[in-house]
Amino acid sequence: MAQSKRLSAGIVRNNRQMSDGRTIRYYDTTNQSRNAPDLRPVEAQPPIGELRFDALVNEWVAMAAHRQGRIFLPPKELCPLCPTNGELLTEIPEADFEVVVFDNRSPSLRPPVGDWALPDEVGPDTDLGTAAGKCEVICFTANHGKSFKDLTPDRVRVLLEAWKDRTEELSLEPFIEHIAPFENRGEEVGVTLSHPHGQIYAYSYLPPRVEKMLAAAKTYKQSTGKNLFDEILAREIRDHERIIVRNDHWIAYVPYASRYPFEIHVAPLNPVADLAGLTEADCDAFPAIALEVMNRLDGVFGIEMAYIATWHQAPVRVGRDLLRLHWQITSVRRAPGKLKYLAGSESAMGAFIMDMRPEQSAAQLREVKL
Repeated sequence: MAQSKRLSAGIVRNNRQMSDGRTIRYYDTTNQSRNAPDLRPVEAQPPIGELRFDALVNEWVAMAAHRQGRIFLPPKELCPLCPTNGELLTEIPEADFEVVVFDNRSPSLRPPVGDWALPDEVGPDTDLGTAAGKCEVICFTANHGKSFKDLTPDRVRVLLEAWKDRTEELSLEPFIEHIAPFENRGEEVGVTLSHPHGQIYAYSYLPPRVEKMLAAAKTYKQSTGKNLFDEILAREIRDHERIIVRNDHWIAYVPYASRYPFEIHVAPLNPVADLAGLTEADCDAFPAIALEVMNRLDGVFGIEMAYIATWHQAPVRVGRDLLRLHWQITSVRRAPGKLKYLAGSESAMGAFIMDMRPEQSAAQLREVKL
């Protein structure tokens, strides 16, 4: 693994080793020196978990029992994602940083040892597998009190370059099939660390939603000869009423069949399979639309909205011509003091029911005064 790598937009990545052997990657714009050692005592890495097959629905389930003991909502003065400061020795040895990515201390998935293969799916008799994959943490800023919407456009550009770089590098691992960078914000969606950060999950199998999208895209392509996502985006542009904002390279809209009170899709107008396929012009145009979308989301009720923001991209080895990159932001907040709970129909049956029309939430987002 290269210790230093020059990326687009003058961004440089520097890799360093943490005390327990994990890798931390610094993404910088001003040629900072990154030589601070990790002074924490060496701790043993958790073992790889199990991968079990749920034959009822043909889905893989990862068992990661070691995650029960991970840190939970520590106070700011004990935050493990802040820079190291005096006696507070954190995951980031440096006293400051722009964007950093490091291997998760309590990963749900971890690299296997030696040759690895996903067990053959043979119903209830499918063999027990190991939870191969990679889990990384990405910190957006050293400032504990900030959020994505508070980042500068330059910082969002660095963040996007880090997402791109990790997608490119993780795609080279032979056991990786799909890569999903995401951010959770708010205790309502299960956040356990309040520092502005996201995660990158690299799976050794296709997650259920990806399999469903891929199957739908294949069927549509076979019957029409067209790309399903391209046609969906064309329909949103024609309908116009669910579009929130657009520029020369990106468009943000509430999807026609949204499942959450506030759901936003942000897609490049230049269709690409994954983050690595974005052009430099695409990347330079992303910060403005990303920050506007996030500020509009928080402006709907004048409060910080809990959300999950996930990059959907094509799998590493299949469906490259069928699935398109897009950023999905979903919030369970339906009104001040009210959440949409995934109850019986949604949780048990997977059948979503929306209490408000997508056109209504799109109008509310557009009407926010920035």
